[in-house]
Amino acid sequence: MKILGIDTSCDETAASVVANGREVLSNVVASQIEVHQEYGGVVPELASRKHIEAINYIVSRALAEADVTFKDLTAIAVTNRPGLIGALLVGVASAKSLAYCHKLPLLGINHIEGHIYANYMVHDALTFPHICLTVSGGHTLLVEVHEGWQYKVLGSTQDDAAGEVYDKVAKYLGLGFPGGKIIDDLAQTGDPTAIKFPRPMRNSGDYQFSFSGIKTSVRYFVEKARRAGVLVENGQEDAKDTNPDTITVEDIAASFQAAVVDVLTYKSIRAAKSTGAKAITLTGGVAANSQLRSSLKTAGVEIGAEVYYPPMNLCTDNGAMIAGIAYEKYKQGLRDNLSLNAAANGSIMERK
Repeated sequence: MKILGIDTSCDETAASVVANGREVLSNVVASQIEVHQEYGGVVPELASRKHIEAINYIVSRALAEADVTFKDLTAIAVTNRPGLIGALLVGVASAKSLAYCHKLPLLGINHIEGHIYANYMVHDALTFPHICLTVSGGHTLLVEVHEGWQYKVLGSTQDDAAGEVYDKVAKYLGLGFPGGKIIDDLAQTGDPTAIKFPRPMRNSGDYQFSFSGIKTSVRYFVEKARRAGVLVENGQEDAKDTNPDTITVEDIAASFQAAVVDVLTYKSIRAAKSTGAKAITLTGGVAANSQLRSSLKTAGVEIGAEVYYPPMNLCTDNGAMIAGIAYEKYKQGLRDNLSLNAAANGSIMERK
């Protein structure tokens, strides 16, 4: 069974053909990073326009790389929630048109379910139930995943997503966009104990998250350090030798990342211990973060839980994960008609 998966939920136009839910025959992604870099974040209107320009080419290329035609497909799947509404509409309109023209079943897929499924595509040993931490630029979610892709949402962010905060901190420091990899790379040579940034809701007793407080704390710290002339940046690395009170961008990056990773790891491990789950999965764009991977792995060993994360090309937004989970939904008998619409929000507990 071969399914074409399409994802246009944010700023990447993606299409993929996947066989039987796990065999990735093609996985094509058109990035818009260069378009949004000068703004320090994704501009929804620009993202939508770029999706319109790219969608037909990306779908055609995905079919060509998989060496299939529409006659070889069993169904077409598309992300229809959650995400940027204009961006989602481009993918949904494309998928509906293709499904109609080629008389193929249509499935609308929740973007978060795609991320949750990504680990299952590459890890044969993954067991149920397991705890899944989904962390990206738009989402921070802790979910208990059961057989048959049934979910229990344990907690989510109450304000900013972790990935969004990485982008904002990078912007405050003048480092560019997207901020995740930039911060992670700089943190490798910084002191994670140099600044004690807050860990909001770490000890709240539940599985909810909050990251706006960390973001604000970093912003105020950077502004104060600049006014005091003690922030080392723009190639002034030797300034610390003459003034021990100076603080480096690397130290800020490392201290900020330590705070975020501490909260994410603590709550994920606590959830695994509470539910008795013997597996923890990490997914979403921030799953590419080296410290988060390492922290979860180490903490998982301490409680006897195996930690899984997908390869880099399945961490960021992609069509393969959409086609993958669509295979499971198709087997369950789920179908959508041409009235399928996009929604900016949508819980994984809902069927739209």
